[in-house]
Amino acid sequence: MPPVPAPPPSAPAAGLGRSAGMAGLWYALAAVTVWGLFPIYIKGMAEANPLEILCHRIVWSVPVTALMLGAGARWRELAQALGRPGVRLTLLASALCISINWLGYIYAVNSEQVLQGSLAYFIYPLLNALLGRVFLGERLRRGQVAAVLLALSGTLVLTMGYGQAPWLALLMATSFGLYGLLRKRVDINAVGGLFLETLALTPPALACLWVLDSRGQMAFFQAGWTTQALLLAAGLATSLPLVWFTKAARRLSLTALGMSAYLGPSLQFVLAVFLYGETFTRLHLVSFGLIWAGLALFIAEMLHQGRKVGGGR
Repeated sequence: MPPVPAPPPSAPAAGLGRSAGMAGLWYALAAVTVWGLFPIYIKGMAEANPLEILCHRIVWSVPVTALMLGAGARWRELAQALGRPGVRLTLLASALCISINWLGYIYAVNSEQVLQGSLAYFIYPLLNALLGRVFLGERLRRGQVAAVLLALSGTLVLTMGYGQAPWLALLMATSFGLYGLLRKRVDINAVGGLFLETLALTPPALACLWVLDSRGQMAFFQAGWTTQALLLAAGLATSLPLVWFTKAARRLSLTALGMSAYLGPSLQFVLAVFLYGETFTRLHLVSFGLIWAGLALFIAEMLHQGRKVGGGR
């Protein structure tokens, strides 16, 4: 479950060689594996309600990302970025979007709906292409249009079959898509952006924890040491895979990075169906099949375009 999109990657420089490419691949695999297995981590905190888990994730991400930023130039860059018009408001909006995404994912896992979480991140790249067309005027190629229509068909099949849309998956995919759209407008690195966003969310998160504690509903002071340790580690679990993915982005081509990202929702799908025994009917198979077909077409289009660009160099 990728928490934040990495900065736009580029192909590794020729001087970096094969070793840099392999290092990038290992960083990418480490990051997406952590995101793919995130449901196991969240279920380990089942004694805490989703809101408390979200608040701990926000609060503990601040010191972790601050340490990752280190000292010196990075802080000056953040200060300069915050001085630009509209940056603070954009970061507040992106912070709201990512908090909605995180809460939706935590709720999905704790309410035995990991399958919807997986669906969200299969839909996301296709929804992202649509958002790029609507808000940024990006041109969609024929293959991309067909991919989006296939994903839409898969969602409609599930909606008509069960009488309601997969709202949780759509909420997560949309909030993450809007988050990426907002972050494209702000020239701040991934870790610095996460620091500022979680810093902005910390006051309401602390207030929420205080209310939960005053009502005797805060699991942190009542649960066992395992839950406490997992809650304390929320900042590291959020930030570390992000750093790995950012390192991968500097070493891998966009195509390779994009392909690796699909491992996350694939692992979540396997966990949902085979480990947690969530219901997977023929209707789900048809719906996911259409979405997977759209995703395959989207990837094929991306690979084809990459070869065309590479051939033109």
